[in-house]
Amino acid sequence: MRSIAGRIVLVAVAIPLILTWYAHRGRSVVAAQQRTPLMATRMFTGADGLSHVEQVNVKFSPVAGAPATVEESEPMKAAKSYVVRLAPGFFEDWHNADARRYVLPISGRADVEVAGGQKFSAEPGRIYIAEDLTGKGHTFRVVGTDDWVALFVDFAQ
Repeated sequence: MRSIAGRIVLVAVAIPLILTWYAHRGRSVVAAQQRTPLMATRMFTGADGLSHVEQVNVKFSPVAGAPATVEESEPMKAAKSYVVRLAPGFFEDWHNADARRYVLPISGRADVEVAGGQKFSAEPGRIYIAEDLTGKGHTFRVVGTDDWVALFVDFAQ
């Protein structure tokens, strides 16, 4: 009698644990399929010879052999990477990016102006892609009281 009661208790405890594990596993797969899109700000030279900006969706793919919650973007070959630090008040008049690159701000804030007076802020937590290699270019101003620090990752040609 005791062994039957013990087995019933074991099954009664095991079933909810197994169901909870499966439910959590299922939520992870659903969460991976319904994740918020990651946007990057792309600055490029338009057909008019002026710099423009657009929001682009970073495309992700599953990683073979990893859980469904792990994704990665398409790899980009890098030529070099370096950290840039600019003091508050730094201003650079109209210029172009000298290479196609990711710009990943770490601290501080900068205002960038492109064609038609359109401005955007380059700040931590965002991804920027500089591709305006020709034309009029853009201006760049560090605003606030903190240094603007960013990781630049130049794309390989």
